[in-house]
Amino acid sequence: MLSIRDPVHGFIRADPLEAALIASRTFQRLRFIHQLGFTFLVYPGAEHSRFSHALGAMHLAGRVYDALAAKGGGLLPVGEAAPERRLVRAAALLHDLGHAPFSHSAEELFDQAIDHEEMTRRLIHAPEIAGIFARRGDGLEAADVTRLLAGGGDTGRREGAGAVHTLLAQVISGELDVDKMDYLLRDGLYCGVRYGNYDLERLLDTMLPLADPENPATAGWGIGVEEGGVHALEALVMARYYMFTQVYFNVTGKALELHFNAWLEEGARRWPADPESFVAEDDLTTWTAMRRSPSLHARAVVAREHFPVAFETREHLTHAEKQRFEALLPGLAARFGAANLLFSNSAKDSHRMGRSRVRVLVRRFDGSLEPMEQASQFIRHLARIDRYRVYTTAPLRDAVAAALRESWE
Repeated sequence: MLSIRDPVHGFIRADPLEAALIASRTFQRLRFIHQLGFTFLVYPGAEHSRFSHALGAMHLAGRVYDALAAKGGGLLPVGEAAPERRLVRAAALLHDLGHAPFSHSAEELFDQAIDHEEMTRRLIHAPEIAGIFARRGDGLEAADVTRLLAGGGDTGRREGAGAVHTLLAQVISGELDVDKMDYLLRDGLYCGVRYGNYDLERLLDTMLPLADPENPATAGWGIGVEEGGVHALEALVMARYYMFTQVYFNVTGKALELHFNAWLEEGARRWPADPESFVAEDDLTTWTAMRRSPSLHARAVVAREHFPVAFETREHLTHAEKQRFEALLPGLAARFGAANLLFSNSAKDSHRMGRSRVRVLVRRFDGSLEPMEQASQFIRHLARIDRYRVYTTAPLRDAVAAALRESWE
């Protein structure tokens, strides 16, 4: 058993399979992928990596599984050796393997038009990780993990496995998953802000598996909360909302991302689709390439000589406002030169509880079930984040700002 000291969760324990996965070259690469891309150039403490986040997600996956098993009435087997528990922990540990350098900063620029989730699947099935499962899995296979990461599905191993794996898939990727449960606490800690805090212990104490009567039996199981946990879940959603508005969509951080993408595009650079070649790419190799590049955009990142922001909309644009603002951009580029402008659209739903495949339900004190977006007035009225920013060169800043104020406001 491997013990790892973590600043968020205390000691994290790893069994022999998990320890072997952690020691792999593929997983160790995550030490050199910043969790928050270029945010470390804005918040000096944000030096944490995908490596520590993946460990935290694995730890929380075990805790969430235990909470669900304790209240599942036999739906999930109890105990650390339960195959389903081992599976969900392994999936949480490996869920971020395919992240490109600087994480989400340029995650769409893969060869073959794949995404980081497909790269994760390829890496899990590549010889190193697949070989570890073959030697250490004790019945758990690489295919089981990728199937769970893809949303669950019936493994055919026992009756009702499809419903169970649909539930377990929600632990990894859902409205109440261990990914966001860890990154909110971790990112808030390392950025030195309090926005990411929420009551983790209360949330875990009130979680339970609930079958949605409006969904088919094989896909209806989801993670819900008892009525006493509604405010704890609200706090999680609020933490995510504020982390996006205050940290993830930070005005300087977005400028650096835009310059990074422009540097990649001007050199026709793409992340390899081949797993072996991809593992050789990380923040260090990419940063070295940028330091050696004569590109204005590379220098904007490395020397922090980025374009200043000239204009930004408010945080919550309506659909009509969004269309109206986008219609202004071609004329702006024609007037000031496309090379002198960078545009960002920071858009995110703070939750999708009313639109997700498996709804988050609340079990009321009388035993009845209610969708979370109905149980919480706060969540029901929380609007989508949708903001535009325009960056330009310092000499053009005032002119661009004046042109946008005149045409927009």
